[in-house]
Amino acid sequence: MKALFLRAAACVSLMLVAMPATAGEDVAATFAALRDVDGRMAGIAYRLTTANVSLCRDRAPTPGWAIHAIGQYDPALREQARRSFGFEAPIAVEAVVPGSPAATALVRPDDSIVSVDGQPVGEPPAGKTTSSAARDAAVERIAGLPADRPLQVGLLRDGRTRMVSIAASPGCRSAFEVLLGPGMDASADGRIVQIGVRFFERYSDDEVAVVVAHELAHNILHHAARLEAAGVKRGLLSEVGRNGRLFRLTEDQADLLGLHLLRNAGYDPQSAVRFWREHGGDVDGGLFRSRTHPSSAARAKALEAEIARIPAGAGRPYVPPIVAEAGRPLE
Repeated sequence: MKALFLRAAACVSLMLVAMPATAGEDVAATFAALRDVDGRMAGIAYRLTTANVSLCRDRAPTPGWAIHAIGQYDPALREQARRSFGFEAPIAVEAVVPGSPAATALVRPDDSIVSVDGQPVGEPPAGKTTSSAARDAAVERIAGLPADRPLQVGLLRDGRTRMVSIAASPGCRSAFEVLLGPGMDASADGRIVQIGVRFFERYSDDEVAVVVAHELAHNILHHAARLEAAGVKRGLLSEVGRNGRLFRLTEDQADLLGLHLLRNAGYDPQSAVRFWREHGGDVDGGLFRSRTHPSSAARAKALEAEIARIPAGAGRPYVPPIVAEAGRPLE
């Protein structure tokens, strides 16, 4: 018997093969694995965004959690999702970062979120559709609130609603998501950072943080909007001429800023050098590497040079000169 497991937004399905008697156990184990991976992503994202808030023009409340919606899961498995994740409302807390303001406010995994800043959140999923729309709307609602104010949240658990005030915790404004599927994919579009689940299977959190920091750097530097303003062509034309040069420029900038994001968050900046030397071939495609991306060897060399340029005794957070590029046209 095959059960279709689909968590929307990534729009990727994971097939689980199980006998009917054990299907529920297998799906529950998969849900537990998802919670673990999303919790790891939330921890990395919280650390990077809060430590680097002074580098970001766009800021948002960053309580230190991962939230999800029942509507992201295939209708056939929603009952199991309710048992695994405690959904008593359309939106729920999937994971809480230890030591974060959400943890300090005693927010717990499986708390359902019924209101934010006094306004209700979450629409019930429509029939058999599978969509992340409710989760995305809740994330945007929270991100749009003042970053320097406590976050007022209504939580539902075991039929009881309680109000909690989560201490102000400004961070760089960006959403984060783990993509299901076999690809070693990582991307940023100005609003969200998406990282393939394979990174979490293969690498430690310190190594995954190198990739997350690179993609977050794209968002901080507004690369998506600046490339659009520059009129670059995508697809096959992205590899050649001015298009290729500008795409390559944004990749180089993201590598350099990503290094500083790591250092400011307390990661060893040399971890970026080691990652590209030891694992770059897994990511850059080797002989089939896009010409818009530097080789892993070139990346490691450029990062070593950037580490050498950090002023002696520079504290944290250190704001590198490249941050000023965020407001300049790409040329």
